Amino acid sequence: MTHLDRLIHGFDGFLRTVARVKPEAQTPSPGKQALDDPMTEDEVKLSSGLMRINHTGEICAQGLYNGQALFASDQATSASLQEAAREELDHLAWCRERLDELGAKPSVLDPLWYASSFAIGAGAALVSDAISLGFVHATEANVERHLREHLERLPAADHSSRSILTQMLDDEMRHGQNALDEGGQELPEPVKRLMWEGAKVMTKTAEHI
Repeated sequence: MTHLDRLIHGFDGFLRTVARVKPEAQTPSPGKQALDDPMTEDEVKLSSGLMRINHTGEICAQGLYNGQALFASDQATSASLQEAAREELDHLAWCRERLDELGAKPSVLDPLWYASSFAIGAGAALVSDAISLGFVHATEANVERHLREHLERLPAADHSSRSILTQMLDDEMRHGQNALDEGGQELPEPVKRLMWEGAKVMTKTAEHI
């Protein structure tokens, strides 16, 4: 594909991801097996904010993986990134479903986060596949850190959200390790710190907007 073809595909992915149409999961949500205890209004608000963050994080994951896959120089790397993106679609669907159950809305800034992540993913892929895969590893490490924090902050009664985030944590750790195993290059610590600071901006914003 030409760069124009890739951008058209990228825009198609943007429309599909940020549309308010509910994504369909290939795997049923882990939260379906959980029996929640009654929650107070404040607990529902806290869970809603945390799940909105995770939903936005999955929007970012789609943008990042799609940008990387479209501009990867190696076909095998592109296929691997596309497979990871498909798995992340389940996470997106689970988070959206849980938001609906909590009576909460996704972040209104999701289109901005998708576009930014797509640009970052495409830029990393244009540098090299090794850097691109290294970026996946570093990103998943940040996601893992956020998920662990959210599991600590979730209300004890919210077993559904906890089940979802626990499964997501397992999947994100696997994606990060796969990226290294496939030739990802460890990013310098200053770059990782910059990525973490950027991720904190997203989480603080998405929790409330």
